[in-house]
Amino acid sequence: QVQLVESGGGLVQAGGSLRLSCAASGRTLSRYVMAWFRQAPGKEREFLAVISWSGGSTYYADSVKGRFTIPRDNAKNTVYLQMNSLKPEDTAVYYCAAGRSSSIRAREYDYWGQGTQVTVSS
Repeated sequence: QVQLVESGGGLVQAGGSLRLSCAASGRTLSRYVMAWFRQAPGKEREFLAVISWSGGSTYYADSVKGRFTIPRDNAKNTVYLQMNSLKPEDTAVYYCAAGRSSSIRAREYDYWGQGTQVTVSS
């Protein structure tokens, strides 16, 4: 079992930055592909970014490419989502997820955090 806990959400003005953290316990994260998703009210969960277990490969959704990055620190059992140039449409609950293979589909991930709210004001 893997327990994931997100932190770092909050209120930020458009154009600002936030860094979300996802800390794992139970098993080492180095065994897992890690991803970030978000869900806005009334919308489906949206894939944002994924990183391989080694950190050597990443993939981003077009909506965040060039603005968000997904570094990981396996020694700290933590993955991050660095968000820059935030827009009001980035407002959502952000979730990290762990799985065995890289995918943009939420159903492919085995473990999920509880989510952290990000609100971007205009």
